[in-house]
Amino acid sequence: MENKIGVIASDEELKNSIVDLFRDEVESGNIIIDILDQSNINNQGKMLEEKGAKAIIARSGGYRHTLGKVNVPVIHLKISTIDILYAIKTAGRFKKDIVLMISDLEYFDYDEWKDMITTNVIIEKFHDVNNIEEFVMKYLENKDKVVIVGGGIPCKYAKKWGIDSVSIGATKESIYEGIEYAKNLADGLQEQKYKNEILETVLDGVHDAVISVDKYGKIIIYNERAKEILRKDTSEIMDKNLLEVFPELKFMIDILESKTNSYNEIRALNNIVITANVSMLDVDGEIYGVLCSFQDITKLQKLEKRIRYELNKKGLVTKYTFNHIIAYDSLMKATVAKAVNAGLTESTVMIYGESGTGKEMIAQSIHNIGRRKTEPFVAINCAAISESLLESELFGYEEGAFTGARKGGKPGLFELAHEGTIFLDEINSISLNLQAKLLRVLEEKEVMRIGSDYVIPLDVRIIAAANENLKNKVKERSFRNDLFYRLNILEVHMPPLRKRKKDIIPLFEHYLNVLSKDREIVELSEEAKIRLENYMWPGNVRELRNVAERYIVFEELELEEEENIIEYEVYENDMSIDLKEINRYVEEKVIDMLVKGGMSKSEIAKQLGISRTSLWSKMKK
Repeated sequence: MENKIGVIASDEELKNSIVDLFRDEVESGNIIIDILDQSNINNQGKMLEEKGAKAIIARSGGYRHTLGKVNVPVIHLKISTIDILYAIKTAGRFKKDIVLMISDLEYFDYDEWKDMITTNVIIEKFHDVNNIEEFVMKYLENKDKVVIVGGGIPCKYAKKWGIDSVSIGATKESIYEGIEYAKNLADGLQEQKYKNEILETVLDGVHDAVISVDKYGKIIIYNERAKEILRKDTSEIMDKNLLEVFPELKFMIDILESKTNSYNEIRALNNIVITANVSMLDVDGEIYGVLCSFQDITKLQKLEKRIRYELNKKGLVTKYTFNHIIAYDSLMKATVAKAVNAGLTESTVMIYGESGTGKEMIAQSIHNIGRRKTEPFVAINCAAISESLLESELFGYEEGAFTGARKGGKPGLFELAHEGTIFLDEINSISLNLQAKLLRVLEEKEVMRIGSDYVIPLDVRIIAAANENLKNKVKERSFRNDLFYRLNILEVHMPPLRKRKKDIIPLFEHYLNVLSKDREIVELSEEAKIRLENYMWPGNVRELRNVAERYIVFEELELEEEENIIEYEVYENDMSIDLKEINRYVEEKVIDMLVKGGMSKSEIAKQLGISRTSLWSKMKK
C-alpha cells in the first residue's frame, strides 16, 4: 500500500484544486483532505496522522499549528508571490482598497510590485489565527471601501461581517510540486524506517552488546543486549553524551580521539568483565563516530574459575578464623582487634612477625571475616621456592613456554585466587626482578602467563607477611620502595610468644588437648607452668606445639634453661677476642635451638649448608 498524504486545505477552493489534480489518489484514500477548522486547528494534524498520513501538507496557520504536534513530516505549502498577485488582480474588479491579510510565514515584497498594481494595497500580517478576526473587524466601519484578500480564515471572517473578500488560491504547479514532494519524502522515510527496522532487528538478535556514538560522543545506537548488560533503558540514554550516562565506557572516546581501532580488549565495567571491539565509523576518510561491540565474560570467567578451583582444591581453602586464636594477653588482644578491623576492609595487609608466630593463621582469619570468605584462599611461602619456579607458580605459564612446561599450560596462583585472597608469606625473600613483576600485577590488576601474549584481569586481595622489617630492606635497596608502599597499607604486627606470657599456658594446654588423642593428659605442675612462662621461646608457637607433643609422649618438659639471647660484652681494654670460640659457641646454640624446634638432623644439616656427618660431629662436641 502506498504512503498516505494528509492535506489541511485552507478552503474549499484549494481542496477542489487538489481533487482535480489527484482524483484517483483522493478517491482511493491515499490523499486525505481536511478543510482548515479554526476551532480544531491544533488537533487536525494529529487526526490526519491517526488516519494513516505519513506526511502532512498545510498552509500558513494550518502549518504553524500542526508543526511539532505530530510524528510525521509537515510540509509548508507556501503562498507564492504569483498566488498573491493573481488574487490582488481578481480583487481589483471591486474598485476598492485591497487589504492583504497573510501570515508572517509568507513573504511578499509589495515595493517590488507596487508599480504594476494600480489599486491601493494595505498589508496586514498576523502571527496567530486567534487574532485574525480582530484584524478583519478593524475594517468593519469602512467595509464598503475595502476588499480583503487572504487565506481561508480571513475570508471566512470577512463573509461573516459582510466584507467583500478574495481567497488566495494556489497554482496547479505549486500544488503538484507540494504533493509530489510530500509523497517522495514519505516514501524515503518509509524506506529508511524499513532499513532501520532491519538494522534494529539484526542488532537486537546478535549475541554481542552494541553501542555507538557520533563524533561528538552522543549515543546513536544501543541494542537490547547492551540494555541487558548495562541496565539502562533506551529512553534514558539515547541522544545523551556517553560520559554522562556511562563514564566507564570512556575507552570509546579514547578510540575516537586516538583514531586507532581496538580489538579483543578485556575491560572491567563496574561488577562485570567484558571483551570489547571498538571501531571507528569511517566514511570516505571522515570519522563520524565509533561503534563498540562487547560480550559479558563474567560468567565465563566464573566457570573457568570454578574449573580451576575443582582442579586445584588443595591449598585453596582456609582452616582458621578469629575464633581459633587464643588471646588472653592484652598485647595479643590488641593485635587481634587490629586484624579484625583490617579484615573488614578490602585493603592490602602486611603482617610482620617472627617465624612461628602464626602469621598465616591471622591471614586466614582476615580472609574469613571479609566479603571474599567464600572465595579461594591461596598461600605460598616465597622463601621456600627458587626464583624461576616462584615466577611460574605465581603467574602461570602457557604450553611450551619452557622445557618441561606442562601440556596445556598451568594457571598461576594469582589466577587461582581470582575474587579471593592470595597470601604471600616471607615476601621479603623475593628478588628485585620478581618484585618488579609483582608490582605490575598489583598495580594493573592483571597477569600475563609466561609465554603468553594476552593479559588476564584479576580481582584479588593481597595479604603479605615478612619476618623482618621491610623498611630496613628498602634502605638497604634490597626491596623496592614502590612495592613496599603498595603492600604496606595496613600493618599487623604479630608479637613473639615471649611477649605474650599470659597466652603461654592456655596455648600449651590447648595443644595438649588437641594432640593427646586417646592418651591421658598429665596435668601441669605450678613449677612446670613457671618454667614455660619464663622460657624465651625462640621458635614461638611452633616450638611450643612441639614441646607440648613431646610432653604428651615423655611426660616431662624438655626446655633449654639458659638464656636464648646471647649477649657479648667487649671491653675496651680487652683486645684478645677468640673469634673461633665465639663462632663455635654461636653454632652450638643455633644447632641446639633447631633441635629443640623439632627439626630433623637432615633438615638442620640442609639449613646450615653442611653434611650430616659434620652435623653429627658438631653435636657430639
